[in-house]
Amino acid sequence: MLIPHDTRTALDTVVDLVNTMPQDDGDTGGEGRADGLADLESLYVFLRAHQVSGVGDDLGHPDLGAVLAVRDRFAQVFAAPDAPVAAALINQLVAAAGTTPQLTDHDGYDWHVHYFAPGASVADHLAADCGMALAFIVVAGEQERLRRCEAPDCGRAFVDLSRNRSRRYCDSRTCGNRLHVAAYRARRKEAAG
Repeated sequence: MLIPHDTRTALDTVVDLVNTMPQDDGDTGGEGRADGLADLESLYVFLRAHQVSGVGDDLGHPDLGAVLAVRDRFAQVFAAPDAPVAAALINQLVAAAGTTPQLTDHDGYDWHVHYFAPGASVADHLAADCGMALAFIVVAGEQERLRRCEAPDCGRAFVDLSRNRSRRYCDSRTCGNRLHVAAYRARRKEAAG
């Protein structure tokens, strides 16, 4: 699946945005993951880390609340049981953001499309650009690539870009390796009797 740089960047951003959601550990008894966007400073850190353009230094609590609402909607897209449900959610996000496609070549990047309107809020910016990236995945008939990690204590979102759509874990070096080691140890214990 060929994905242009701007779409890949938006997919990485939406995955990381969804993965800022708090999560309790449920059965494991741990504390889980804290909210990665608990305050304005964490929002600024997120936006800088993802090089979200056009964000000023004047964000307030309404902006944070709007981004959290967009994050919740994106999480629903990753949980959608099928393409029609995912498409309806994406359509609502993109329409509410007031998309205005425009070509740009800023910051040393080649020509690419931004979907947010000039002067858009940070929430609309994320909803438009990330929503359109998710729309391209659905249009390509690849909605099943929007997944959650299968590790029982994880559940992080990811986009499976493997050739055969076989990725099961958000990170094979952590979640995947941890489960494989646990399974190996369980087999050895069982074999030892």
